[in-house]
Amino acid sequence: MGLPGSGKSTAGRQLARRLALSFLDSDHLIEQRIGCSIRSFFEREGEAAFRDVEEEVISDLVAQGGGVLATGGGAVLRPANRQRLHAGGSVVYLHVLPDELFRRLKRDTQRPLLQVADPLARLREMYEQRDPLYRGTAHFVVEAGRSSAATLANMVLMQLELAGALPPRP
Repeated sequence: MGLPGSGKSTAGRQLARRLALSFLDSDHLIEQRIGCSIRSFFEREGEAAFRDVEEEVISDLVAQGGGVLATGGGAVLRPANRQRLHAGGSVVYLHVLPDELFRRLKRDTQRPLLQVADPLARLREMYEQRDPLYRGTAHFVVEAGRSSAATLANMVLMQLELAGALPPRP
């Protein structure tokens, strides 16, 4: 878990490959369920409706288990998601400061919450609100800064190994 652009999907795919597990991206599955892009759904239905669908998808994915799950950055906003994720497996928070995220995302037009006049200010607001929620949900915090996806996957793998928290292999 982590803010938009922290590397959840990219590093998650690499981690899943290394562990020979399936990779699940809740945002991708949400788009399949709603039949359109998250951005379109946000514009048409609003954030609350999106969060309802997100909660259902996360509930289904956690119950299914057995893979590496990348959630959307706002999944922690719902207490039910935080509880399910924390209880359902090892949760890793990819911590990145807002200025670095802005550097990565300044040209991104697909993230609905960043389509504002001042995306850096929005990232800072999101960080202030969500950082404590990520930390409270996560079992591990990995400083993701300017690390590549491969390095992030290695750091997560090391944390899991050190803690004896590697998921069972298929």
